[in-house]
Amino acid sequence: MSSDVVAGPVRRTEEQRLVALHLLGLLDAPADDELQAVVRVAAAVAGVPFATLNLIDADRQCQLTSTGFEGSTSARADSMCALHFEEGRTVHLADASLDPRYARNPWVDGRFATVRLYASVPLVTADGDALGSLCVFDTRPGALTADQLERLGDLGRVLLSLFERQRQVRTTEAAHAEVQRQRRVASAAMEVLEERTELVEAVLDTIDVAVVAAGPDGRLTLFNRSAQRWHEVDADPSAAPEEHAARYALVEADGVTPMTAERVPLHRALHEGEVVSEEMVIASLGRQPRTVLASGRAMARADGSPLGAVVVMSDVTAAREHTRALEELHAELADRGAELERSNAELARFAAVASHDLRAPLTVVDGYLELLEDELAEGPALQAGWVAAGRRGVRRMQHLTSSLLDYAAAGAPARPLELTDVAALAREALSDLAAAVEEAGAVVEVEPLPSVPCDPVAVRQLLQNLVANAVHHRRPGRSCRVVVSARPAAGGGGGWVFSVADDGPGVLPEDRARVFEVFTSLAPAPADGSAPQRRSGHGIGLATCQRVVERHGGRVWLEETPGGGATVLFTLAGAPAA
Repeated sequence: MSSDVVAGPVRRTEEQRLVALHLLGLLDAPADDELQAVVRVAAAVAGVPFATLNLIDADRQCQLTSTGFEGSTSARADSMCALHFEEGRTVHLADASLDPRYARNPWVDGRFATVRLYASVPLVTADGDALGSLCVFDTRPGALTADQLERLGDLGRVLLSLFERQRQVRTTEAAHAEVQRQRRVASAAMEVLEERTELVEAVLDTIDVAVVAAGPDGRLTLFNRSAQRWHEVDADPSAAPEEHAARYALVEADGVTPMTAERVPLHRALHEGEVVSEEMVIASLGRQPRTVLASGRAMARADGSPLGAVVVMSDVTAAREHTRALEELHAELADRGAELERSNAELARFAAVASHDLRAPLTVVDGYLELLEDELAEGPALQAGWVAAGRRGVRRMQHLTSSLLDYAAAGAPARPLELTDVAALAREALSDLAAAVEEAGAVVEVEPLPSVPCDPVAVRQLLQNLVANAVHHRRPGRSCRVVVSARPAAGGGGGWVFSVADDGPGVLPEDRARVFEVFTSLAPAPADGSAPQRRSGHGIGLATCQRVVERHGGRVWLEETPGGGATVLFTLAGAPAA
C-alpha cells in the first residue's frame, strides 16, 4: 500500500537548493529542543517507534535528530528519502521491502536496518527549495491513516517555520554582528583619522618648508610654523586676497618690485590650477630678505567642486647666494683656465726645447765615449768598464728625455679625430719595434682590430709603448708572447675594449693602479713566491699611455693575464653608425 500527498512546488535547481540548505546553518550542528520535540511528536502521531529529521546535502544525508535510534550521517546514495524528496510529495509505504524502488536499500535489506512501514514528508520551502524530509518508520509492515499523514504534513510545515525562524535569527545576528563590525571599523577609522590629523599637523610644523593654504574664495586658511616664522605673522582669514601681497611683504624675484595680487603664487594656483617653482622674495620690514621657490595647485572635492589651493615654499636664499658665488668663481676660473692653457702651451714648448737641447750634448758625449771605447778596446779592463758605464748612463738619459717629450706631447691639445684602422697602426708600431722584438725573441700576435675615430699618431704611440713595455718586462732568460686584441664594450654603446696581454711576471694586485703614475717603477709579481726584484725603467711610459687614453675619453687599467702575466686594457669610442 502506498499513497502520495503533494507537499508543495519544488524548484529543481540543485545549486539554489544547496545554497538555501547551507544558509540554515543546521548541518553538522546539534538540533535544538524544538526540532527534537517535533520529531518525537511525529513518531507519536504515526504510532511508530522510529522517526528522524533528514537534511540532504550534495552527497550525504544528515539525520539531524532522531527518536527510537541513534541518527547518523550516511551517503546520499543510501538514503531512502533522497529518492523522492525533491518531488515534493509525501511517500507512504506499508512494506518497503515489497517496493522495487526500496527493496535493496541498506535501510530495508538489513545492512542499516529492516524498514517496513515507511512514511516521508518532504520539507520544501515557500521558494521551492527541497531541504530534506521528516521520516517515520517501523520494522513491521503497517499503514497510516489519511489523518495521520495530514498531521505529519502539519509537522513538516512546523519544521519549515522553525527553519525560517532560525534563518531569520541567524540573519539578524549576522546583521547585528556586521553593524558592530562597522562600528568598530568606523571607530578605528576615526582614531586613524585623528592620528593622521595630528601627524599631518606635526609634520607641517616640523618641516623646513612653508605651507600656505586658502579656501575657494582665496582667503587664507593655513600657515604652518615655517610660514608663520618667515612672515612673522599667522594666516589672517579676514584679509582679502587683494591685500595679501602687501600684508605679507611679497616682492618679485629681483627683490625690489612689489608683487601684484595677480602674481601671488597662491592666487595663481587657485585660478590657474597650478604654479611650479615661482621665485619671489619675502621682504619683511627689519629682516633679511628671504628668497623662496613656490609651487602649488588647486584642490577639489570628490565631486569636482573647488576646495581651495595650497602652496609649498622652500627657502633658496643660501642657494641663490651660493649660485652667485659660483658664477663669480666660474668667471675667475675661466680667466685662470685661459692662463693655465697658455702656461701649458709654454711648458710643452719648453719640454720640447729642453728635450732637444739635452739630446744634442748627450749625443756628443756618447760619440766621444764611443771613440774612447774603441781606443780602449785593447786597453786596461778597468778603464774600458768606466767608458761602458758612461755610455749606459748616456743612453738612459736619452731614453728619459724621449719619454718626457712623449709625456708632454700626450698632454697637448687633442688633434681632430679620424676614423682609423687600428690594425694598421699596430703594424706600424711593430715595424718600429722589430729590432727590439727580435732581440728579445718575442712573439707578438695582432688579432683583428676595428676602425675607430682617434688621433692616429697618439694611438700608434700608445700601442707601441704598451707592446714595448710588455717585451721589455718579460721573464728573465726566456722568450715572451704578446697578444694585441679587441672586443666590443659591454652595454651596446658601440665602444671597444683593447687589450695588450703578455705572459711575463705580472704586477702585484696592490700595485696595478699605481703603475700608471708618473715615475713609478714597481717590482713584478714573482711566480715562485720569492721576494720581488727591482723593476727597471723610469715609470713614464704607462703614465703617457694613460694620458693618451683619457684624452680620447676612455679609461685604462691593468688585469692579470689568465695563466700568468699582465694585461693592459683601454677603451676607445666606436665609429658612429652609418
